[in-house]
Parts: sequence; structure tokens; C-alpha cells
Amino acid sequence: MAAVAGVTGPVPGGPTADGPGPGRPVRVLIVDDDALVRAGLSMILGGVPDLLVVGEAADGSEVPAAVAACAPDVVLMDIRMPRLDGLAATEALRATPDPPEVLVLTTFDADEQVLRALRAGAGGFLLKDTPPAEIVRAVHRVAAGEATLSPAVTRRLIDHVTGPGVPGPEPRRERARRRLAGLSEREHEVAVALGQGRTNAEIAAELFMSVATVKAYVSRLLVKLDLNNRVQVALLVHDAGLV
Repeated sequence: MAAVAGVTGPVPGGPTADGPGPGRPVRVLIVDDDALVRAGLSMILGGVPDLLVVGEAADGSEVPAAVAACAPDVVLMDIRMPRLDGLAATEALRATPDPPEVLVLTTFDADEQVLRALRAGAGGFLLKDTPPAEIVRAVHRVAAGEATLSPAVTRRLIDHVTGPGVPGPEPRRERARRRLAGLSEREHEVAVALGQGRTNAEIAAELFMSVATVKAYVSRLLVKLDLNNRVQVALLVHDAGLV
């Protein structure tokens, strides 16, 4: 792939910007200021038949041009970059119409930054020492609209940022409760389950629903609450002091 202005161009004959589907690979853009990290991620993802690395960028400031040129489904976004960091880049990207999903690359010593990225609409985060097979699974899950945070990681992240059992600041807590007040009883139950880090299958078993019904409820929650993904629902439930 030829690089133009620091951005790898789109792959000729690749899938369109309509996103992944049957027979279509998931298109991935890698954003990191470390060339070795970009090379390593490209090697990992490039060896998977249904993933396609369509471009690279070395700074958050290059993301708009890279997304326009490469039409990715998923952006792997580093946090610490010299000119525009991944947090600001994620916030700007997720505010655009029909944005790609974002996976943040980080370490646990940046938990507060990760929380900001998740609130901005990132679909989850990966540690840079995550095993290759887990990175591949995470990309697939985010491309499918699922969070990449396991229940244990969700709990660790929230506890690290806020302190065990300590709700958010009162204004945030009241705002969150007002937003959740408009949900039906069933929607409220699904929202709380998301806040507890439950998977769709676990929610289905716990609430005696089919997985398809759970997915429908999750989609309804995102529309009603004007949120991007289930991670944001979980954070809203946490802000309300319900988990």
C-alpha cells in the first residue's frame, strides 16, 4: 500500500464504506505515533483473512484525512501522540456523521483518559500488551457494535477512576438518573445489566429473553438515551449510582 502524506491509501478493489458484512473484511485504520507499534499491529491484523488494514496515521491530526481516504470500519487509536492526542481525535471523529468505531490503545496507568475516551464514544480499549488473538477478537467485536470490555475490566476501570462504591459527583448523578427515568421497567433492567458488564447471552439468561430480544433492547436504549454504544450505557448507569 502506498503512503500519501503519512496516510496509507485505500486498497483498490476493497469493500466500500458501507461497513463489514458477509464476505467483506473489516477495514482497519491504525493510528499510533510509534512506527514499530503500527508495524506490529499491521502484521497481526494483516494475517487474518477477514480483516484488512487499509491505512495508518502517525498522529490524531491525521485522522480526518485518513478516514476520508481509507473508509475504515474500525480505528485503532493510540492515546498519547505529539500534536493531537487520541482523546481529542476520538471526540472529533465520533461527532461526525456515520463515524467508524474506535478502539483505544492504552495502558492501565491512563484510566482517567480511557474513561474520557469511552464517554466520547469509543467502543472499548486495548492494552498494548494484549495477546494478538485477543486484539483480533476485539476488532471483530467492535466492528459488530459490541463493547470490548469484559465485566472484570469494566469493574476495574470504573473502580480505579471513582473508588469502590463511590458514586459520581452529585450533579452528574442527578443528570444520569433523569436520563434513565424515561426508560420502561424492562429497558431499565437491561440498562442495569449492561452497567454490570453482562454480555447479551448473560442478560438473556438472567431476564428470560432471547438474545435477539436483548439486542433489540440495547438498540432501543441507544436511541432513547442518545448514546453511541453499550459502554456509554454502562457508564451512565454507573453515574446514576445503580451499580
